Amino acid sequence: MAVFTPVNLDDLKHWITQFSLGKALAIKGISSGIENSNFFLTTETGEYVLTIFEKLTFTQLPFYLQLMRHLAERGVLVPAPIANKQGDILHTLHGKPASIVTKLEGTSQLAPKPVHCAEVGAMLAKMHLAGQDFPLRQPNLRGLEWWKAATPVVLPYLPEEGQHLLRAEMHFQEAYATSRAYKQLARGPIHADLFRNNVMFNGERLTGFFDFYFAGWDTWLFDVAVTVNDWCIDLESGAFDVPRVRAMLDAYHAVRPFTEAEQAAWQAMLRAGALRFWLSRLYDFHLPREAEMLTPHDPAHFERILRQRINNPVPALF
Repeated sequence: MAVFTPVNLDDLKHWITQFSLGKALAIKGISSGIENSNFFLTTETGEYVLTIFEKLTFTQLPFYLQLMRHLAERGVLVPAPIANKQGDILHTLHGKPASIVTKLEGTSQLAPKPVHCAEVGAMLAKMHLAGQDFPLRQPNLRGLEWWKAATPVVLPYLPEEGQHLLRAEMHFQEAYATSRAYKQLARGPIHADLFRNNVMFNGERLTGFFDFYFAGWDTWLFDVAVTVNDWCIDLESGAFDVPRVRAMLDAYHAVRPFTEAEQAAWQAMLRAGALRFWLSRLYDFHLPREAEMLTPHDPAHFERILRQRINNPVPALF
């Protein structure tokens, strides 16, 4: 989350009247994240999050907003989109797509313990199961096709060793994506970006997942891999913290049991999760967009994680 399109209270004075939220009392930009313009919005009826979408289109956005509504209706802890008086949940502000969603209580747990990882694992499994009957389909827009497009763009910024790693991993992932083993993996809507700063806790109680705007139709195991690669590691080295890995995977498995096919694919998916974020961070670091509040993430972090996943054993799924 960042601020590319500024919004102030004067901008909202008439715009907010389409909702049953009362007057807008305060608005504050949110600096974390890198894709959209996000704000904490306070009105006479409570606190919300306002998002202006900088890349996603009016055609693409119903998938994300309807998915959040679908999950919320099935007991998954996610923000609920706010409809206007005509029942619409996708709006226009400053000529761009916009939404308002409920604000989750609590704070992000940036130094998670096994108990937090277990909460995330169980809710992630519940989310995957709840999405099975979601009727809309949209691909993971940061999946393999995007990796293929981004690789030649970022390669010139890498030293020779980094170029070799990126080319080799892309070759591995492109080949794996055509394999019978990959095609056997269970699929559905996934969050695809469930990092520590996209989950809220009150103490040890999980209060919700948010920022679904990288969601798409992909393998559930890729979603688990992305999550483990952030929640269950030593941040300095990228190595696994085994008690946290075990807590997350065991809690997930208790709700939605992993399959033998997923066990066989586990290391490849962990590598895929690391590659996806190495690529996106390289892209955002070397080709940044202008924004009022934006701090690109260090790409080297996910390069270290990718090397760890290639060169070291990974804990079993179950």
